[in-house]
Amino acid sequence: MASRYKGYTGRVADIDLSSGTISDYPVTDEDREKFLGGRYLSTKILWDTLKPGVDPLSSDNLLIVMTSPLTATGAPSSSRYDISAKSPLTGGIGHSNSGGNFGIHLKRAGFDGVIVRGKAAQPVYIEMNDGQIAIRPAGDIWGTDTQKAQEMMLAGNKGGTMAIGPAGENLVRFASVVSQERSHGRAGMGAVMGSKNLKGMAAFGKQKIDIAAPEAFKQTVRKWVQLLQSHPATGDIVPKYGTAVFVNILSRNNALPTRNFTEGTFEKADDISGERLAEKYLVKNFGCVTCPIRCGRVVEYNGKEIKGPEYEILCLMGANLGVSDMDSIIRWNYELDLLGMDTISIGNVLGFATELNRKGLWKNDLDFGRTDNISAIIADIAYRRGIGSDLAEGVKRLSEKYGGAEFAAHSKGLEMAAYEPRSAVGHGLGYATANRGACHLDGGYMIYFEVSGPATLKPLHARSKPGWVILDQNLLSAISAGGNCLFTSWTFVPAQAFKLPSHPVASAVVSFLLTWTWPLIDGMLRLPPWMQKIHLPMLPHSKAIKLATGMPMDFGRFVAVGNRGFTLERMFNLREGIDKKQDWLPRRFTHEPLSGDLKRVVPLDKMLPKYYQLRGWDSNGNPTDNTLKKLGLWFTRG
Repeated sequence: MASRYKGYTGRVADIDLSSGTISDYPVTDEDREKFLGGRYLSTKILWDTLKPGVDPLSSDNLLIVMTSPLTATGAPSSSRYDISAKSPLTGGIGHSNSGGNFGIHLKRAGFDGVIVRGKAAQPVYIEMNDGQIAIRPAGDIWGTDTQKAQEMMLAGNKGGTMAIGPAGENLVRFASVVSQERSHGRAGMGAVMGSKNLKGMAAFGKQKIDIAAPEAFKQTVRKWVQLLQSHPATGDIVPKYGTAVFVNILSRNNALPTRNFTEGTFEKADDISGERLAEKYLVKNFGCVTCPIRCGRVVEYNGKEIKGPEYEILCLMGANLGVSDMDSIIRWNYELDLLGMDTISIGNVLGFATELNRKGLWKNDLDFGRTDNISAIIADIAYRRGIGSDLAEGVKRLSEKYGGAEFAAHSKGLEMAAYEPRSAVGHGLGYATANRGACHLDGGYMIYFEVSGPATLKPLHARSKPGWVILDQNLLSAISAGGNCLFTSWTFVPAQAFKLPSHPVASAVVSFLLTWTWPLIDGMLRLPPWMQKIHLPMLPHSKAIKLATGMPMDFGRFVAVGNRGFTLERMFNLREGIDKKQDWLPRRFTHEPLSGDLKRVVPLDKMLPKYYQLRGWDSNGNPTDNTLKKLGLWFTRG
């Protein structure tokens, strides 16, 4: 359905692999205004189209690939797109956002998104070329790794690709989707593609994306790039060390998951740190298209240059397994990308299985610090051979089969990201309330405001956290729906704050003041009228969307998009039976103090009631009628 707004192509393809039929799905401008794009526009389509209770790995599930209004406009760090479906890990809302070039080429091919239904009788891939769509046979591509599959779909042409590897074909529940070398790791979207016999997609085209106010948009983009390049986080620290800069910071602050989250400090953290990676292994930086930050690492492996490890795998396949061998982690990172598996989930799976082995609950030949058998086990998981078949089911299902639920690091079935929540209780609240499960990004990334950032709240102060978590969840999800990388949010912290760590007294004073701003933060969730109508200079996202699309947009509307979409995801989960009982963390994190410090537990019981109240949900975590009406979600009462 054509749109009066610029920045969109106005077309979402609707492809039924069972019948081979191809049509356009109607998306209204009202939905574009409410949800922008990406995960939230996809969630609206899932709500309207998907029947409750379907098996995520059945042909009845939908797979939705969706771009955003800033995708392919040249806005900084905007080569993002989302893949959404009902998750095979959680049975609830599943989505995964990544870079790579496919989203840009999808829009240039003439499509904002693609909906895939049904299941092909034989392996296929989907090709989109200048407004036309073809379902191509993929028998010769099936069985190849993600790199080879993309090469075969491109066939020497210039375009964008995304593909699954053997893990997705074999329905590993945490299988990923890879575009170039960027991975949609979370929530098992690769398994959903595999269940549909869909190997990948390729997009080609030269369609120009119209901009509503081109000159003003160019000026905003130019200033935005300058802001990112001059800011200490996005212009210096992250380009220099990548996300791996957090390894030493978190270890020093007792927040680095170690040996399946039994400890928060790794004695050999420096061996797997961003500083060590830069000093000994880094060949050069790389970044997604239109990204001035360039956080990606390029390293050398077996005589060729490959993508280097980022923070999550350095922690979860390093410290969390008791491993300090950087060379091994580099190799595993490469193997996992080729096979198509989420590095976060598999690091948790192996850590949990190791503790099961040590406790005598499941003999499986894994041990902390052991590296010689990991590559073989990774391959066994991808092909579901031997113990790999059990490991491919994820931590939650392993705990249901072998025990150990009290130390199985997941929420709602999604494995926990690489941050110890007992040293950052707001981050723990985010894990428990994030709609797709224990995700650091969906949870609000509070670790940055509690431990790893330059100016931090008191990490164990529970009363201050619910409002902060909600604000961060709404803001980060709106940034994602608009089409930007979440790293662009780091400019929200003023550059001057990065001087604080060298002044301990000033740092302590700022920490105290930030912590006790919680009444103000709680009030900001009901933005005053004057704040609703402005654009924040340190967060140019809302202004860029307005100039690109011509859509009414300001900071208030922008944050409301995040709140509305997050609440719609909650309603989707409730419809699937995922309710207050799943706003949960394992007993290890709520009752077992970290490192013997009695205060280091996540007091969920103290934080959840306030969180629900501030969100406009009742005491059972259900959005109230008034909240649904206010957000324009009354249709969910259907």
